[in-house]
Amino acid sequence: MTHVTYHKPVLLNEAIRFLVTDPDGIYVDGTLGGGGHSALLMEELSEKGRLYGIDQDDDAIRHASERFAGESRITLIRGNFGYMDVLLPKEVSGRLQGILLDLGVSSHQIDEPERGFSFQKDGPLDMRMGELQDTTAAKIVNEYEYEQLRDLFFEYGEERESARIARAIMRDRPLETTGELRDTVASAVPERFLNKSLARIFQALRIAVNSELNMLKRVLEKGTDMLCEDGRFVVITYHSLEDRLCKNYFRYGNFEGKPVKDFYGNAISPLSPLNRKVVTAPDSEVAVNPRARSAKLRAAEKLPVGESSEGGTDQPSTGINGGGP
Repeated sequence: MTHVTYHKPVLLNEAIRFLVTDPDGIYVDGTLGGGGHSALLMEELSEKGRLYGIDQDDDAIRHASERFAGESRITLIRGNFGYMDVLLPKEVSGRLQGILLDLGVSSHQIDEPERGFSFQKDGPLDMRMGELQDTTAAKIVNEYEYEQLRDLFFEYGEERESARIARAIMRDRPLETTGELRDTVASAVPERFLNKSLARIFQALRIAVNSELNMLKRVLEKGTDMLCEDGRFVVITYHSLEDRLCKNYFRYGNFEGKPVKDFYGNAISPLSPLNRKVVTAPDSEVAVNPRARSAKLRAAEKLPVGESSEGGTDQPSTGINGGGP
């Protein structure tokens, strides 16, 4: 396989150790990106194994098509992983051995100024993960009311100065580029807090443009239905909003984090967490890939029907590479 640097995968070995338990199984990489996780995953699969790679970014699909040219075990699908139940062939439902999601923005997307993901490079306020979405960051910034912007920045960006930044945007718009938005945010917050505030504002806009949290909720629910008994979900998140949704769903089977019990007091959840503590990248990985600093990996296994979840009991990975990370 030829490979051109596109995106450096995070927690690569850890993710695959948790994910692969049956080399003959059917797996899904819902965030194909540069194909780094998929490439290692296929090294663990037998000739009978099967992989579906999903991505909504045309660039990613083109890159993966070249990288995996001639590889018959992988099928590439353009679309949002939130609609996995619609995108995948019906016959694989209930037979998936594992689903992998590496959330967030790829290195390639950040490095392309015209995609508008980075406040460090001037480009159009776009932030769409793919061309399937109609909404852009420019549309939100220039058309939302003050209260909508304020609440968006606070809820999705957890930004304390959300009100002040929203007022500054109302004052300065129309804003068409990332550089213009950066200048506006800079006028509203102290210099020492600027980079953190910019990261939060850009995160909030990206989440809204791509309906990221709604798509994550949908794929967790629909994906769980498509897993076979003992099938696994492995998700790598990059901020607390995503991580909280995964933690709650893996442990309780809902996004509110509320324990649900049957008549006998047993916890009811379709999944059982495989790691109580999140897996984070070692210092050696962070040193060569700073993006890994905020990455958190959670994994869970689908329970047999009628079996109750232990609600977060530590369990070792039984992946073919040996024990869990």
